[in-house]
Amino acid sequence: MKKVLLAACISLLISSCLRMDEFLFGNEKLDKYSFDAYTGSKELPDLPASYNIPDSMYSLFTLESNSSEGSAKIYAVYIGKPEHIATDTIILYCHGNADHMDRYWNRAKILANIGTKYRYGVMMFDYRGYGMSEGDPTEANMYADADAALKWLKSKGLTNDRFIIYGYSLGTCPSTEVTANNFTLKPFKLMLEAPFASSAAMIQGASKLALPPSYFTNNVIDNAEEIKKVQQPFMWMHGTKDDFLSIDGHGEIVYANHKGTYKEAHRIEGAVHNDLPTIWGYSAYLNALEKFITR
Repeated sequence: MKKVLLAACISLLISSCLRMDEFLFGNEKLDKYSFDAYTGSKELPDLPASYNIPDSMYSLFTLESNSSEGSAKIYAVYIGKPEHIATDTIILYCHGNADHMDRYWNRAKILANIGTKYRYGVMMFDYRGYGMSEGDPTEANMYADADAALKWLKSKGLTNDRFIIYGYSLGTCPSTEVTANNFTLKPFKLMLEAPFASSAAMIQGASKLALPPSYFTNNVIDNAEEIKKVQQPFMWMHGTKDDFLSIDGHGEIVYANHKGTYKEAHRIEGAVHNDLPTIWGYSAYLNALEKFITR
């Protein structure tokens, strides 16, 4: 009976053409961005009023993203004054696999409150196929989309020594890739929250079947290998109760493989995949980020 069930599961997975694009990229389209007025699912609950960002302090705009798979118009938001990018330290926030920037708006807002409010400019963008961004989400396009954000920041005067990248969940892939390899800018510090070790490990853990990753994906995302190239200081954060990307099967592996000059780990007791800042406590979370950035 078990063999029959296993065969049926395999047949269903193959016949439904489940690929990494469907499994990994939980994109959702939008007709417009609502930000604070958004009423759908959010990664963080509504923040205290002290974290609010007035309309005058953020701007929504488009970027042209070019990859081997073609060009697309993607959407981005910047918190802060763009004219200060030439002198400020900037955090590029790469969001997770679900939905779009509205879902992660509170996460971007809280980053704009590290230290003195607006001390650090914060940029966030939607991958192709997410929100109002054109195109289809793929691994190659995701990296090209990140580089489109870097090109915009560089055009505004940002240099490597003032550039920090923060990746959460799926966003740990472009964040690690950009830090490890040659893109338009190279961050001087890397922050990863709930990273996954590789697409293979993610698929195996989610499917609970001992199937080759090739049944599901042609992608070769491998944070555990890419992090070995990273020499920049590295801050890792992961919830001990993460039931989507387990801390032992993913985060600990990525952390152990970093061989740079400095790294720090924050294992947040009781946090699951998407509530780490809340469980940690916003003040403690922001203080830890500021300490890492300024050390």
